[in-house]
Amino acid sequence: MQIRQFVDEGLGNAAHLIISERAGVAALIDPLRSVDPYLDAAAAAGVRISYVLETHVHNDFISGSREVAARTGARIAASAAAGLAFDYHPVREGEVVVVGDVHLRVLETPGHTPEHVSYLAEDRSALDQPPVLFSGGSLLVGAVARTDLLGHEHTLGLAHDLYRSLHEKILRLPDTVAVFPTHGAGSFCAAPPSAERSTTIGRERQANLFVQLPSADALADALARSLPSYPTYYRHMAAINRRGPRVLERLPHLAPLSPAAVADRLRRGEAVVDLRPVDDYLAGHIPGAYQVELRPAFASWVGWVVPFGTPLILVSAAPEAHHEAVRQLVNIGYDDLPGYLDGGMAAWSAAGLPAARAQATTVAEVRERLERGEPLVVLDVRLHAEWEAGHIPGAVHIEGGALPEQGQTLPKDRPIVVHCGVEQRATTAFSVLERLGFTDLRLVRGGWTAWSGAGFPVERPTEATPAAPGRS
Repeated sequence: MQIRQFVDEGLGNAAHLIISERAGVAALIDPLRSVDPYLDAAAAAGVRISYVLETHVHNDFISGSREVAARTGARIAASAAAGLAFDYHPVREGEVVVVGDVHLRVLETPGHTPEHVSYLAEDRSALDQPPVLFSGGSLLVGAVARTDLLGHEHTLGLAHDLYRSLHEKILRLPDTVAVFPTHGAGSFCAAPPSAERSTTIGRERQANLFVQLPSADALADALARSLPSYPTYYRHMAAINRRGPRVLERLPHLAPLSPAAVADRLRRGEAVVDLRPVDDYLAGHIPGAYQVELRPAFASWVGWVVPFGTPLILVSAAPEAHHEAVRQLVNIGYDDLPGYLDGGMAAWSAAGLPAARAQATTVAEVRERLERGEPLVVLDVRLHAEWEAGHIPGAVHIEGGALPEQGQTLPKDRPIVVHCGVEQRATTAFSVLERLGFTDLRLVRGGWTAWSGAGFPVERPTEATPAAPGRS
């Protein structure tokens, strides 16, 4: 048995290809929708993917199971309780999925979702080796998966289910069993995620604080205190995955669009996403464009601030960036991709169309203005845990992902300076505020890292006065 792990750093998830070398077949667990890396790896190993296994109905990405099945003939297997609306093999507790010499026994492990299952893989050609657990979104490295994604009304019950799954099934496995979770660092499904991608039952029994809690209620309380917010696109993923996502067969190809065509589409309500670096955006951008710099977390931030289902037109410095942007976008269901601005911002300007510039400021200038008593709004768009760890005194806190819904609570008659940890999230927030009609805006260069690194004053919750309006 060989295990190949495929980590998507932006979404924080890992898919696993389990190869039965002697039989020349493999199983693939929890694939993303951009499936070429898995198919290429199987071809390079000279094996055929005979099964695609799902641990649960995913809330954070579009499953690639149907894509793999369409291109390889593999059989899809998932929990009988998943209620998928397309052809699949429903599995239940104790059932064994045979993939050559590898036998994968199904463990029903609800908690992260009600239908969640894990797979305990045993190599029948090497019985002296311990089995391997593919735990999906149940037991993670140093953590467990969140239980609130189906709505707060289900959180407590799912936390109790997760506690039972951990203590009545997973932790009863031998210490030597290796564990390969789906969720990890970068995933909003984990609470809190670890950078490591595999572990053992013994290690988690000794070091994982969540599994050491004495009761289901204690686990529920710990999760409630540690869970971060999550992107708004999550609201749509489970329904698509249960219904069955459209099979793409290949990544969409973007069409070149003239500046006039882009301007017309923008007027009709389509969205422009500027994926260029921060400095390029500051120097000049299409008014009303969302700025989300292309990086591993690109799709998550698009899915947080751009309404799901909106057609997206890309603006880049070079077309070479489009393949990665499209790959990330289809993984979260943003399939309506009419094209890209042909010639970039140079073509836009040459066509005589208006461009906006974004102003920036430094942390030293922000401090001077605050000390002079200017009516300056310092907007901190970091996550709540980052804010709690320390923030600029007197700052207003609204997480960047919440700005489309909460940004209008900010005053439009006062200057606003926007910061995050460094600059990328703050620039996305800046673009959202610009779309909401704010005009007196500045981006804080270097963000919180520059402020704290300069030794400027820091406020923490125990020292803080009541939060200003707009704090999330």
